[in-house]
Amino acid sequence: MPPSSDSFSLARIALPAFGPSLLFGLGEGAIYPVLALSARDLGASSAQAGLIVALIGIGSMMANLPAAALANRYGERRAMVGAAVFSLAALALCLLARTPWVFGLGVLMIGLASSVFLLARQTYLIEAVPPYMRARAMSTLGGTMRVGLFAGPFMAAAFIHMLGLPGAYWAAVLAFLGTGILAFSIPDLEPRDRAANRNAPPLSLANLARAHAGVFLTLGVATGLVSAIRSCRQIVIPLWADQIGLDATATALIYGIMGGVDMLLFYPAGRIMDLRGRLWVALPCMLIMGASLVAIPWATGFASLLAVSMVLGVGNGIGSGIIMTIGADASPPSDRTRFLGIWRLLTDLGGGGGPLLMSAITAAVSLAGGITAIGALGFIAAWMFWRWLPRKTASP
Repeated sequence: MPPSSDSFSLARIALPAFGPSLLFGLGEGAIYPVLALSARDLGASSAQAGLIVALIGIGSMMANLPAAALANRYGERRAMVGAAVFSLAALALCLLARTPWVFGLGVLMIGLASSVFLLARQTYLIEAVPPYMRARAMSTLGGTMRVGLFAGPFMAAAFIHMLGLPGAYWAAVLAFLGTGILAFSIPDLEPRDRAANRNAPPLSLANLARAHAGVFLTLGVATGLVSAIRSCRQIVIPLWADQIGLDATATALIYGIMGGVDMLLFYPAGRIMDLRGRLWVALPCMLIMGASLVAIPWATGFASLLAVSMVLGVGNGIGSGIIMTIGADASPPSDRTRFLGIWRLLTDLGGGGGPLLMSAITAAVSLAGGITAIGALGFIAAWMFWRWLPRKTASP
């Protein structure tokens, strides 16, 4: 029987559990808006600058399986500390770079560190939080990262005002330094579930993938579609705003309001998942996001695009933490970290493939056709969740 709802409180572990994620998100958010500008200042073309910005995502994808091995070998706490130190080295490289490709190496290193940190953070929380509060923990983890990414540019703006463009990287230095210090102060956990499997021989990575192929090919693919839709969401709004003639100020306002709506919903969504089941959030998340994306080509002005974007923000907000929660539920206690490394690889492939798919359909048909096709993925993901996502959940 799970413990009573009063025996554990997320509030009691809020600082060690979510503080590092907030600070890491703050650091990433501080540099995201200036990466392309920094690359251009170093002589990169527009295409090269776009590639350099993409290196964060590429680095994260490359590091998923090595990150799992590192966290498995050295423990989640030390992996988080190592990721913070590695990020500081990457920022030093960015600040000292005199060519675009040295700068790009620093950006790639930040992506590598991000994967290690997020995987270790997720595994740590799975072990620290009882199963009946897992969705709230995962949703809050996702929500704190989003808050950090949202607030980071504002912190960077203050530093840029004082120090110029390098100020954004110094703001990130402070955030990543705080991440490392806070992660270092967290005690190591003795995983509850792994103790019983301490003497079980580990499977090879290929055998682990084969053993859980059914989950990876069903729920793993479905969460990959969620990631694809989310990554396209960030591209669709500015592209369609430009299509209907809105200026940069109006586009930024729409995007900011959508992000604000998104951030308000992470904890209620997690609570619903814990109390009613994962499907109660996964299904409406995908249906709302799919319908919103399909509706975007029908928006003809500021008001209509704002309204659709806010609904899109609601859909994404209620799905905060859903990918991590489903992955945590599916992961085997004896080999959780490496399983989650494969899981993150699938979702990252979705996140990288979504914009490529939209670009291909846009080139072949139209922007409206590309957006509609991505919206249709939401309905496919909703069906997959309905078909394969378990209805049961741990109750307090």
